[in-house]
Amino acid sequence: LKNLKSFRQGYGLTEATFAVTIADKENQKPGSCGKVGTFMTCKVRDPETGKSLGPNQTGELCCKGPFIMMGYYNDEKATRETFTSDGWLKTGDLGYYDEEGNFYIVDRLKELIKYKGYQVAPAELEALLLNHPKVRDVGVVGLPDELSGELPLAFVVKKEGLDVTEDELQKYVS
Repeated sequence: LKNLKSFRQGYGLTEATFAVTIADKENQKPGSCGKVGTFMTCKVRDPETGKSLGPNQTGELCCKGPFIMMGYYNDEKATRETFTSDGWLKTGDLGYYDEEGNFYIVDRLKELIKYKGYQVAPAELEALLLNHPKVRDVGVVGLPDELSGELPLAFVVKKEGLDVTEDELQKYVS
């Protein structure tokens, strides 16, 4: 670590075989995984409508380029489900880009909790609960519910020596 002068964040996935985005060496933005790499193209789309979204609008990150896989071996169904009809790889990651073209990954599409037609990101609830003075750590998942679709369920680790109740945390979140 003594010789380490800097490091950069990037974003990639197996289906892309290489980094899709990489942070600038000199101009890194906190929380950003960088700008789109050479030979690659990325967009953010609404996962429900397929409509392309603009800056600072969260949706599914999609990408195209020569490093993107052609499909899953002997699995046409999975390949069809992974690509849009016009050839964009649907990553399953939720994110956005800013006005300068820096990308930010905020959650996974498949991890969204579907509550009465609303999409709730577990990471948002986790971030909120982590701000509670008695909470040390938390993980939120979707619990199947017949009436609502899914209900958020939080697994909370309280800070040592402090007591916190379920009711107290529910009031805090609301």
